[in-house]
Amino acid sequence: MATLLLIVTAVLTALVAGLFYAYSCSVVLGLGKLSDAEYLKAMQNINREILNPLFFMSFMGTALLLPVSAFVFRGQQPAFIFLLVATLTYLTGVFGVTVGGNVPMNDILDKFDIPGSSAEALKQMRDNFENRWNFLNNIRTVFSVISIALVICACLWNKEV
Repeated sequence: MATLLLIVTAVLTALVAGLFYAYSCSVVLGLGKLSDAEYLKAMQNINREILNPLFFMSFMGTALLLPVSAFVFRGQQPAFIFLLVATLTYLTGVFGVTVGGNVPMNDILDKFDIPGSSAEALKQMRDNFENRWNFLNNIRTVFSVISIALVICACLWNKEV
């Protein structure tokens, strides 16, 4: 049962890392080529659509299963250490950055009236949003990749596998 837990944790962690990686190396690059109004509208739509059960299952599931896995593997070195560090990495660099950085920015953007705004207001909103949001997403990407690498290490050094 502990091995199955570890495998599910690894899959969910990998899904989150893949999501943020895909954003960093493709989605934001494509969005960057849009006009200000198109960019802001696209980000509003993406931010609304990502709030779905599949995303929540992987994003919140990882936040839940990493500490549970660390607890289950306590006393089993080095798997426990890898899982503990993966947990701390994910909770601070992925979950924390998302909740404390990206989500508040998304909320501000969601309330922004694109059709009722001037070209200058659109440019200002984009300037205030795009680079900071992308920077925070890159942080999430790096930390989620580190998290999955650590979970893979735990899998490799798990004595039960």
